[in-house]
Amino acid sequence: MGWSCRKDKMVLRSCWKSRHKNSSGPAPCWTRPRLAALLWLCVTQFVCGSGAEGETNNVIQKDAEFDVTYNDTVTSENQTIYAFNHTVSRNKTEGVRVFVDVLSQGFESPILFVVRQKQAVVSFQVPLILRGLYQRKYPYSHVGRTLCQPPTRAASETQYFFVDVSTLSSLGTNYQLRVSRVESFTLQTDKKFSFTASPSQPQYFKYVFPDGVDTVIVKVNSEMTFPCSVMSIQDIQCPVYDLDNNVAFIGMYQTMTKKGAITVQRKDFPSNSFYVVVVVKTEDEACGGPLRFYPLRPDELIDAGNRSKFIDVIVTPAINSEVYVMGMLFCLGIFLSFYLLTLLMTCLENNSEAITDSATSTDNNYGYVGMNKHGQIFLLAYHCHFAQSLDSVGRSRQESLSSVEEDDYDTLDDITSDKNIVRTKKFLCVSDLSRKDKRILSKKYQIYFWNIATIAVFYALPVVQLVITYQTVVNVTGNQDICFYNFLCAHPLGALSAFNNILSNLGYVLLGLLFLLIVLKRDIVHNRALVRNDLNALECGIPKHFGLYYAMGTALMMEGLLSACYHVCPNYTNFQFDTSFMYMIAGLCMLKLYQKRHPDINASAYTAYACLAGVIFFSVLGVVFGKGNTVFWIIFSVIHILSTMLLSTQLYYMGRWRLDAGILRRIVYVIYTDCIRQCSGPMYIDRMVLLVMGNIVNWSLAAYGLIERPNDFASYLLAIAICNLLLYFAFYIIMKLRSGERIQCLALVCILFTAVVWGFALYFFFQGLSTWQKTPAESREHNRDCILLSFFDDHDIWHFLSSIAMFGSFLVLLTMDDDLDTVQRDKILAF
Repeated sequence: MGWSCRKDKMVLRSCWKSRHKNSSGPAPCWTRPRLAALLWLCVTQFVCGSGAEGETNNVIQKDAEFDVTYNDTVTSENQTIYAFNHTVSRNKTEGVRVFVDVLSQGFESPILFVVRQKQAVVSFQVPLILRGLYQRKYPYSHVGRTLCQPPTRAASETQYFFVDVSTLSSLGTNYQLRVSRVESFTLQTDKKFSFTASPSQPQYFKYVFPDGVDTVIVKVNSEMTFPCSVMSIQDIQCPVYDLDNNVAFIGMYQTMTKKGAITVQRKDFPSNSFYVVVVVKTEDEACGGPLRFYPLRPDELIDAGNRSKFIDVIVTPAINSEVYVMGMLFCLGIFLSFYLLTLLMTCLENNSEAITDSATSTDNNYGYVGMNKHGQIFLLAYHCHFAQSLDSVGRSRQESLSSVEEDDYDTLDDITSDKNIVRTKKFLCVSDLSRKDKRILSKKYQIYFWNIATIAVFYALPVVQLVITYQTVVNVTGNQDICFYNFLCAHPLGALSAFNNILSNLGYVLLGLLFLLIVLKRDIVHNRALVRNDLNALECGIPKHFGLYYAMGTALMMEGLLSACYHVCPNYTNFQFDTSFMYMIAGLCMLKLYQKRHPDINASAYTAYACLAGVIFFSVLGVVFGKGNTVFWIIFSVIHILSTMLLSTQLYYMGRWRLDAGILRRIVYVIYTDCIRQCSGPMYIDRMVLLVMGNIVNWSLAAYGLIERPNDFASYLLAIAICNLLLYFAFYIIMKLRSGERIQCLALVCILFTAVVWGFALYFFFQGLSTWQKTPAESREHNRDCILLSFFDDHDIWHFLSSIAMFGSFLVLLTMDDDLDTVQRDKILAF
């Protein structure tokens, strides 16, 4: 029936008076839904205050029913109120959805729909105008909204809600209204539920934690890549933020194309329940889709087309505390077993040395022949001193080097001209390149360790602070697009979102520490041999300098720490944390290989770390500016090629050349004399083969980078370092075998074991469970479930295997020349 504003005032006045006169309780009219509707109308719509005294505005109230379609017309002269009531049970939750269709095409004066509930008010206009990038406008004439469900303490109660329909248009606008119950409003554990959503028809459902379950994973899947959508987890409250422009206001949320997953913990939701909200975005740019055209006019409305998306949602229980304990014990067990194996081998070695020392021996000019306790005669060891001249024993040595620096004076017995003669011989031996005092060289190489320890401290502290800030931002804002996890296997612990990815880096730290202990043992044994003037230690084998080994072990430990920091919140802005010490490790390994045969002319720590700092600098520039930047790639390729050529010259001439103003004149002279005047081959064939192959590889990598311009510049730079390391290692092994040297059993086992482990490690690395080179939604398409103990994923296994492989690689470098420990240095070729 129709109501005027004057009559509304009279009804309200009479009810108010009767309410005060009746002290025992409120008047009957005061509790009617009709009176509440009139009160809302007069207060919020300002009908009584804005119109003239004789002006009337018709208000029509209808008792409405569920699942009935109402076809009506609304103008500025009338307003319709639909009154609904339904029974709410404490033990059963039902959703209520309101569907609205506007049949007219006029967008100038939309229809306003206001839904008033017990504890919330939801309002929206139809056509619904949603904005995209650059404020582009998309109108939707069909709108569907789910009403939030206020909790009830009673076993059962009747609740009322009203749908007010109004407009400012003087012309009649036709619309359809339908209110329906959502029977399957509560999600069930391990039961898939399917539905359809669109930008104007978002969906959300309720989930209640069952008894005994503290953590669940909400998984959302779709066969359709686009349209882009957003999944949100929100607490049970009104209103529910279920539109593209407000879904990020509260709770946790993430964009998705085909896959989405969020781990939800009971402790974050006091009501032991939450809403799963799915919103389809108006545009696809957030998910890596094509950029829509820019409107010609600022107020132009763009047809959004059909953006409906069929989606499946399933809620599964996450792992319990027992799985966490098993995962941690498994991780510790793997790496502590290496400590146990090392301890066992050390005990066997010490036992063998004890037997040797207790056996009676006869000294002769060729070795020691001993007899053990069973009377068996055996050859104990050969020493190289029989080939040494007595003059070498009396070589003068400095007693104190506390104030001596290598650069203060030349420590060779001969002057600089003799260096040029020695180092340009056709066949060089290790004795030719290990003429400097070993204690000065040891001090020089110890600087590698102290420098990298200093770098580690100053590098790691800001990194730790930054990733803590990242994790805090994720926890506070709920934005799951900041970090690129494997969300299907990301197990939280405390404030950490993916504890398993952090735990799996423990191997780098433990095995790096174990390698330091192994090197320390060798260092102590070698120093004891020097103290007792053991001629094997003084004059035989590859010169023992352990500073680079200490630096390698420290770099491996720091790689574990920084990789763990990176995996606190992996993204493109902090990926260099994960790769910086990988460059360090590759560079240190190449330096160690070169130092074995060239200890006198190896790079100093300052030069080496300065070059590595330049590599890291370009890594940061490549991540920030390298994507699609032609100028950057041209500059980097030129620097890469020039650096390769300069290093090749340095290696070929053993450092006996100068980079000055006359370098071009000397190059032209060499070309003229060696290539034009007389065609002569290179003097150092082996070195030339290595350098030619190295230049081919590096020039090819530079050309690939310039042509393809890979998005992951940090990995591309790491690939350059690894390729050069593998090339030089292969050259070293080949030349070692060509020189008649052999590889002992322990080193051969380490090589084979390391090669196999590297193969498996690279397989898991290339599984690619996430990638920050794409959008967060596209990255989640690669997410997969855990494959080991329901706790570790493919990338965790990569961490396990790569740490073992790096440890094995270090052992190869440490033991590969053990066969030369009794060979005179003037019999060991330098290559």
